[in-house]
Amino acid sequence: MTLVKPTCLLGMSGGTDSSVAAMLLQEQGYKVIGVTFQFWENATSSQQLKEAQSLAKTIGIEHFVYDARNRFKTEIVDYFINEYLVGHTPVPCVKCNNQVKWQLLFKLAENLNCKTISTGHYCNIIERKGFYHIAQGIDQDKDQSFFLWGLPQVILRKIIFPLGSLTKKQVREIADKKGFKTISTKKDSLGVCFCADNYRPFLRQYAPKFEFKKGNFVDENGIVLGTHEGYPFFTVGQRRGLGIHLNRAVFVKEIVPQTNTVVLAPLSSLYKTEFLLKEWNLINESDFTKNFDIITKIRYRKQATPSRVIKLENGLLKVELANPLEAIAPGQAAAFYKEEIVLGGGIIV
Repeated sequence: MTLVKPTCLLGMSGGTDSSVAAMLLQEQGYKVIGVTFQFWENATSSQQLKEAQSLAKTIGIEHFVYDARNRFKTEIVDYFINEYLVGHTPVPCVKCNNQVKWQLLFKLAENLNCKTISTGHYCNIIERKGFYHIAQGIDQDKDQSFFLWGLPQVILRKIIFPLGSLTKKQVREIADKKGFKTISTKKDSLGVCFCADNYRPFLRQYAPKFEFKKGNFVDENGIVLGTHEGYPFFTVGQRRGLGIHLNRAVFVKEIVPQTNTVVLAPLSSLYKTEFLLKEWNLINESDFTKNFDIITKIRYRKQATPSRVIKLENGLLKVELANPLEAIAPGQAAAFYKEEIVLGGGIIV
C-alpha cells in the first residue's frame, strides 16, 4: 500500500534552488503547491515570477502569486532605511525570513490545508530534546541556517528542506539531468533583493525627507580628521570607501547620529568581549549554561567563537565571548550554534 504524503506549500522564487526543490518534493510523493511572493517590483523580480510560473506549468503543479508588497515595504524596506538613519547596520534577510516570508508561508498553508511547507534553503530540520531546530546544510558555502534562528516551533515542525543534504553543484546537476538546462545554469542572486548594489543611492531615493548633511570624521579623542557626506552612509567595521586618506589603516568604530559624527580608529579598538541582544529567540533554554560551550556567529558565517549567553533582568541577553571579536555592529544579528544545530539568536543592541 502506497503511503500518500501530505500537500506541501513551496515558496518558489523562480531560481535554481526552489525549482529543484519542487521537482524533488514531487519525486518524494508530495502534492506540491507553489507560491511566489511579490515583495519588491523590479525587472529581475518580474522575470523570476514568470520563470516560476513556467516551471510550475511544465512539471504540472498548482501555482499562485501572493502580493506582499505593502507588508514588505512596511516591515522590511522601511526598517532597512530607518536602521541606517539611526546609525545601525540592518539585517533585512534575517527580518524578512523570520517576520514575513515564513509567517506568510505558514498562514497560507493553513488556509490551503497544506500540512507541510518548504523552500529551497540549504538547511535541515532536526528534532532534539523535544524541540525542532534549524540545522546547517551539508554545503557550507550555501548554508542559510544563520537567517532562520527566529522561527517558532509551530512553523519549524511543518518545514521540509529538500536541499539540506545536497551541494549546490548537485542541485545544478539534478536540474540539468531533468532537462532544465536554463535552470541549472542560472546565476545565484546576491545581496539584498530590493537593493542588490550600493545602498547609499537607495537611501537618497527612498528617504527623501531625510536631509543628508556633511559631518566630521573624528578619532577616539574627538580630534577632527576630515569630513564625510552623512553618517547613514557608514557602518561599524567599514574600512573601504571612507573617502578619507590617512597614513594609517582606520575603521569605523562608532556612529553618532546626534552630532552626525563618525568615529574612526585602528582595528585593535574595535574588539569586544561581550555585547547585548534584543528581539532574541532561544529554542531550548536548558542548552544555555554557564560554560563557554555555545558558538556565536555574527554576520552570516563569520566570526564564530565560543561564548556563553546570560538573560538579564531588563529583558536583554548578554553574550560573553571566550575570544574578542571585532566590528560588532548595532543592528546586526547573532546566531547561536551547538555543532551544526541552531539554538537561537537575536539582534545586536
